[in-house]
This record gives sequence, C-alpha cells and structure tokens, in this order.
Amino acid sequence: MKHPLQEMMKKRKEGIKCGIPSYCSANELVIEAVLERAKETNVPALIEATANQVNQYGGYTGMKPQDFMDNVLRIAEKIGCKKELIILAGDHLGPLTWKDEPEASAMEKSKELVREYVLAGFTKIHLDTSMKLGNDELNQPLATKTIATRGVILYQTCMEAYQELLARNKDALRPVFIIGSEVPIPGGAQEAEEGISVTRPEDFEETVNTYKSVFREYGCEDAWKDIIAVVVQPGVEFGDAQVFMYDRDNARELCEKLKEYPEIVFEGHSTDYQSPECLKKMVEDGIAILKVGPALTFGLREALFGLSMIEKEIIPITKRSNFIEVLDEVMIEKPDNWKKHYHGNEKAQAFARKYSFSDRCRYYIGDTTVEDAIEKLFRNLTETEIPLNILQQYLPIQYNKIRDKKLSLNPREIAKAGVINYLEDYEYAVNTTA
Repeated sequence: MKHPLQEMMKKRKEGIKCGIPSYCSANELVIEAVLERAKETNVPALIEATANQVNQYGGYTGMKPQDFMDNVLRIAEKIGCKKELIILAGDHLGPLTWKDEPEASAMEKSKELVREYVLAGFTKIHLDTSMKLGNDELNQPLATKTIATRGVILYQTCMEAYQELLARNKDALRPVFIIGSEVPIPGGAQEAEEGISVTRPEDFEETVNTYKSVFREYGCEDAWKDIIAVVVQPGVEFGDAQVFMYDRDNARELCEKLKEYPEIVFEGHSTDYQSPECLKKMVEDGIAILKVGPALTFGLREALFGLSMIEKEIIPITKRSNFIEVLDEVMIEKPDNWKKHYHGNEKAQAFARKYSFSDRCRYYIGDTTVEDAIEKLFRNLTETEIPLNILQQYLPIQYNKIRDKKLSLNPREIAKAGVINYLEDYEYAVNTTA
C-alpha cells in the first residue's frame, strides 16, 4: 500500500495542485471533529502530535506516542471512522525538548523519541534538528551541515525502528519525512514583529544539497526518496493579536526555486488564521502541506465562550457551569504555559488569556476542572434547549448551519462546529472535497 502523502506527491507531479492540511492537536473535541470530517468526506485526515505534547516521558499531555495513537483510534472507533482514514504524524521531532543539554544526551533522547513514534505507527515524521544544543557555540549560527548530520542520524534511527515494526506487521506503511533548518517555533510568534522574512531560495537549496550530501556520507543515498517536503518560511505567521497573511509576490522567488525539485513540496508551519484564498494560493505555489494548530482550539474556545454566554442568559445562576471563569481561574492557578508568552499589565494579560491568537488556553482545556465545566455546560444546554434567536446572537455561523439543517441543536456538536469552521477553509484550499 502506498502512503497517502506519496499519492499526493504523484498527483502534484501530474499537474494536480492538491495538498493536505496537517492538524496539530491533542484535544479530544478537536480530534473528534477532524475524524468526523474524514468520515464524511472519505478523505484521510493527517493529525500531528508535537514533541513537547507527546514524548517518551509523557510530554505535557501525559501521553507517550503509543498512548496518543491508542487515543486517536479510540475516538475513531467511537464515531465509526475507518482506521485507513487516519495518518498520524510527529512534529518537531528532535532535541527541542532537551536543547539545553549537551549534544550527546540530547541526541540519545531524540533517538528514543523518534523510535517510539515510528514503532507506534506514526508515518509522517518531521525531523527538526534546527535548534542549538547545550554545547553548541552560542555566538555562531548553527551550521547547516550540523543540522543535517543530526537529522540523518535520526532518520537512520527511524528506519531501524521501521524494520522492527515490519517484523511485527508486514503491512506497516513506510514513513515519509519532512526536513528543514528554517523552522518556525511551535505555536506561533511570541512577540509582535515588523514583518516576516521569507526563506531565501539559496538557503532552501543549501538545505537540500547538504542533506543529500550527508545521506551519501552515511551510506544511505536512497534516503532522499523518503523525503517529501522541506519546511520553509513563506511569509506567514501569527502572534497575540496579529496575523501575517500570505503574499504570493513576496514568496515568488522561493516558490520558483522549488520547481527545480519536483520530488518535494514545501511544508508551511503557522498557517493558522490565513484566509481560504491565501491558503489556496499557498497550495498552488507548492506549499502543499499546511500546518495548523492553535486556530483549531481557538475555534473551539470561541464556540465554548459563545455557549457560555448563552448559558448566562437562560440558565439560573446557581446551576451555571461558569466555564469562562473556571478556565481563567485554572490558567491563573497554573501559569507556566502562558506567563512567558503574555505580557503587559494585569488587564492585558487577562485579555490575552481569553483571546490571544496564540491560544495558550489550549494547554488547559484538557484540565480535569475545565473538562468538568465543559461537560456541565453541555448538560445545562441539553436539558434546556438553546433558543435559536440567542444562538444567532452569539454563534451566527452555527445558527446558519442549524437553520440549513447541516448541524444539530446539540451543544457538543455546536462546539465542534467551531473547529469545523476552520477545517472547511483548509478543505477548500487543498481540494479535498468535491
């Protein structure tokens, strides 16, 4: 069986300007929404876990790679989505989590990280060795050769793990790989910026040539056929309150250079909040893998806030979930996942905790206290039916879908529709629906 991403590459070589969204989230409601769309459209869904979310030590989700795989399959079984429609991927796999350690220990942990991802059945692997490690020279840029060498070492570890997996499952898909030394940080920019610098064509070409050279040095010349994409910065990014939209003219030289390498595409990170037309232009220009993460939980949070406002209008005060207040209380009580990212006075930080595009509240929606509030919110708005007129007030997109009989008047479904609003933009861009 050929990998779905290799099938995508084949279509692009035939002149079909298709692509695939890469949904990066560990949130149950988000994953449920993504898999429901896969089931409905019969198009494979690519779901990514990042190295800080999921690793051999549990990450911030408490899940190891096999745990994440099992959780996605559990959700798929619950909603009746076929396993064949799921592609699992590992994002930023490398020494990111251990970058303060010396190379020897950081790379040993990275090797175990990628090994566990491959053995668990993840088949799209982003090898990210772009960061300096504890004993790298602070005042010197990290050499492309160093980045590539560390990446090739991790590639070899992945392929050793794949052979081990094949011995257990002869039908196991061969993984495909993403490389690139110009990798945006996970989750979007932390500060406002004057503008975003597009990757220089010569830097992209240096990455490709250096990797090919190091593959030869390590005796795995054929490895290049497993590389399907290079991460570049095409000029898209977002911060707390700003979004840098895709400008085709600014990325023209970079995308022209890609035409010299028809065997690969670009992977664009931080494509969150781009317009459908911008996303479509990116796919047409060769940025065929569109990574999105915070926007998905932003859409979920937005819908949950809307439902919470409705609850305040129709549910007695003593019975309310007070979801908005509970979420903020938990974020204040456990500030580690937002304190370094949200700045300004207390009022500015409170505003960012709710509405920042970087959506640091995604780290808290899975908290037990917050989940309990969400379930109480759903229960309240199930026992007392939501009036359509107030739904129109707070969640007009969902109201339109309910009016047109495309969505049920169920608070859980209404919340997931906040995610689907973003999924639909990506589906339009990559031509995955008729």
